[in-house]
Amino acid sequence: MNFIKITLVTLLTTFTLGAFAQEAVIRKNLAERLPKLPPIDEVSKAPMEGLYEVRVNNSDIFYTDAAGNFLIQGSLIDTKAQVDLTEKRIAKLTEISFKDLPLKDAFTIVRGDGKRKLAVFEDPNCGYCKRFERDLVKIDNVTVHVFLYPILGKDSTDKSNAIWCAKDKAKSFLDWMIKDVPPAAATCDTAALARNVEFGKKTRITGTPTLIFADGTRVPGAIDTARIEKLLADATR
Repeated sequence: MNFIKITLVTLLTTFTLGAFAQEAVIRKNLAERLPKLPPIDEVSKAPMEGLYEVRVNNSDIFYTDAAGNFLIQGSLIDTKAQVDLTEKRIAKLTEISFKDLPLKDAFTIVRGDGKRKLAVFEDPNCGYCKRFERDLVKIDNVTVHVFLYPILGKDSTDKSNAIWCAKDKAKSFLDWMIKDVPPAAATCDTAALARNVEFGKKTRITGTPTLIFADGTRVPGAIDTARIEKLLADATR
């Protein structure tokens, strides 16, 4: 019995040392051969045999062989399951815990019973955001936390300020996004909008709309009602 335990410990130790050695080889070769590659955050085995995942910039994914002789940029797709494994991995890496969202810097739109939760970062001058809002209005029983995220220029900031300072933020926002009625000029403390931009930089929200669901799932870009419904349902399971 003791012999079996010792053998298992030896095997595990050998496996661990081998994994560390492999990672060291990959790190060394890639750093020497590709000096412009950002610092490597993590090296791990990829789902495909003989392939290793190389993660940089927190959530940028590359793939390499065991010796770091080749570097692949692109999606790894499981053809049997028909799943983009790279997209799935990045989604996991970029999750934002809903409890960590600074909801005080957002305003809410409640539809129906409001039981399902969704947060969205939007620039009022973003055409994709307008298209998204015209689809989102069809979704019932949801509470939407809207973070104004003016990143497209000065006019985006001006419109965001006017919406944030409106007596009815939600109405002013929807009037503009859905009906193209410009928000009336208004002034107030708009520090929340600057905080939204800082939060977005910290969490790498680089485009609008960006959606955050209750389970932390992040989705960049406008999606249709069917996918919104599916993600809302998934987030409440």
